[in-house]
Amino acid sequence: MDLADPEDIFYEYLRRIGHIVDLAAPWGEPIRALHLGAGALTLARYIQATRPGSVQYAVELERELLDFVLERLPLPDGTDLHMVIGDARAALAELPPDLRFDVVILDIFSGPEAPEHIACTGFYQEAAALLSERGVLIVNVGDEPGLTLVRSQVAALRRAMTDVAACAEAGMFTGKYPGNIILAGTRKPWPPEWTAALTARGPHPAKVLAGVELDRLSD
Repeated sequence: MDLADPEDIFYEYLRRIGHIVDLAAPWGEPIRALHLGAGALTLARYIQATRPGSVQYAVELERELLDFVLERLPLPDGTDLHMVIGDARAALAELPPDLRFDVVILDIFSGPEAPEHIACTGFYQEAAALLSERGVLIVNVGDEPGLTLVRSQVAALRRAMTDVAACAEAGMFTGKYPGNIILAGTRKPWPPEWTAALTARGPHPAKVLAGVELDRLSD
């Protein structure tokens, strides 16, 4: 991670998420963002760098991890980030009731052992209720060949959101490789221009599935 240039994201799957954030709201326009699974706070730094003045919340189950990250990788001056220690689903009910987010980013899934109380339609419905009118629910799904978890999450997210798309390195959609697929749920129909933009922005080779093309990934 380059602390001097938070806009330069190293990991490909995080770059794809950053591109979706860029489509949800223009550069320079402050947003409200909720991070479920804080990790190294890479995307929180990216949002602050590209949209100064944004209000962000980060939920992390492991206090030790968050303390380590903040000690070794301090946030940029001016970052308005509220930390919540606890379970991602339980934390939703503890947020201020009037808060609505332009992006909600879930990044806790890694393989088929995903927490059942989070990898389900009920959780996505609760998260969707926190979105603004233009809000996007972004889910990183790390999975193994066969994409069992991806398929179940596409189906669950489709039951909670108006529309859903999937974005990844093109080879991931063959189901032959382990890796990450990014799902994005919207409150309005998925804009076709977003498919073109995400495909063009990469990392390459990039592929986006939406509409009937996504049916083959839905259980």
